[in-house]
Amino acid sequence: MTDRPIGTALAAQPAVVGGPGRIVADEEIEAFIADQLAAVDLDGRRVCVLVPDGTRTCPLPLILAAVQRALHGRVARLSVLVALGTHAAMTRAHLETHLGPALTAAAEHSSDTDVIQHAWWDPSAFTQVGSIDADRVAQLSEGRLLLDIPIRINRAVIEADLTLIVGPVFPHEVVGFSGGNKYLFPGVSGRELIDISHWLGALITSAQIIGTLGETPVRALIDEAASMVPGERLALCVVTASGQHLHAATFGEPRSAWQAAAEISARTHIRYLDAPVRRVLSVLPEKYDDMWTGAKGFYKVEPVVADGGQVVIYAPHITEIATTHPAIAEIGYHCRDYFVKQWDRFEHYAWGDLAHSTHLRGAGTYDPATGEHPRVTVTLATGIPEQVVRSVNLDYLDPAAVDPRQWAADPDTLVVPDAGEDLYRLT
Repeated sequence: MTDRPIGTALAAQPAVVGGPGRIVADEEIEAFIADQLAAVDLDGRRVCVLVPDGTRTCPLPLILAAVQRALHGRVARLSVLVALGTHAAMTRAHLETHLGPALTAAAEHSSDTDVIQHAWWDPSAFTQVGSIDADRVAQLSEGRLLLDIPIRINRAVIEADLTLIVGPVFPHEVVGFSGGNKYLFPGVSGRELIDISHWLGALITSAQIIGTLGETPVRALIDEAASMVPGERLALCVVTASGQHLHAATFGEPRSAWQAAAEISARTHIRYLDAPVRRVLSVLPEKYDDMWTGAKGFYKVEPVVADGGQVVIYAPHITEIATTHPAIAEIGYHCRDYFVKQWDRFEHYAWGDLAHSTHLRGAGTYDPATGEHPRVTVTLATGIPEQVVRSVNLDYLDPAAVDPRQWAADPDTLVVPDAGEDLYRLT
């Protein structure tokens, strides 16, 4: 058993601007970034800036423009690495919008600046930096897993003298709160740690781990892997407000900067209800383009749904289950115990795919004699055809039959606009 249980705090004092209840002006954020980076020894060094893909909300063009100004003329090389995890690669037009025209123009016209997307599908993109042996994995996972894990990471990180992690912090279904070293692992890591870390989160269950502060077992595993990466690492973590504004930014060593941001996120991105609801309508924004990413509309509301209740994911624009994970169509969506109690049938699948399956299906039980009994019903009101939805063990509703305004008038229904980032919990 690990001596770092869920919720263990980390010590250190990062720089912080803003806080809960505040909206930090763009000029203040820009000045904060300039001041922090001015104090870092960057002259003549190769810097890798690690950023999220388009499924995370933050004013990234503003932030990267400030970072670019602070680094221009000082660093030998600036590489911006988009942490795709196992998401689909972004188009050139999407990248320009996501990163900002100034950075993409510099990458096109300057020999010392480039933009790279994490090619998780390409073995040549990786370097192995070590391994975590089975005994240590057992300790970090609190006895849930016993296996060796090779630690591979995108070579762009290895080739840099300093890695600057830039991105938002939200409640997260696998690790507790996103951000920090999670942009290294699983953001730009080899598939081994991606699969194992996600399956560890699934064994704990999303409902238990999501929104948990401190070092969860999954966070402990990620931090252990990060400790093997050579070079210096810093993090600029942000907590977003509505739209493209920020409540706060933190800067420092990745674990401490992340923890400070997570504590603010816990006060701004968790909404509390006094009683469970029978039905939730999660209205997904366009940034989620398949159910692999759009499943966050379920993760973030599962804790407030009554036993026997229903979550309806409303996203007419989504037409596919998982563009980069076709095995989901074969596996379907099931609760954790469905897999655990039939492990011989499923252990050969990618464990990250199994984890995604359990996270979208939610809590439930499985008995070989009586079958699977989910706690809540999950219904897709999307552009995915009915036969496909039902083939993966989910319920179907014609999106044309859904009027969010009408549903909002029902006292037994919670309508969540722009779903997927704020976590809903019971007081």
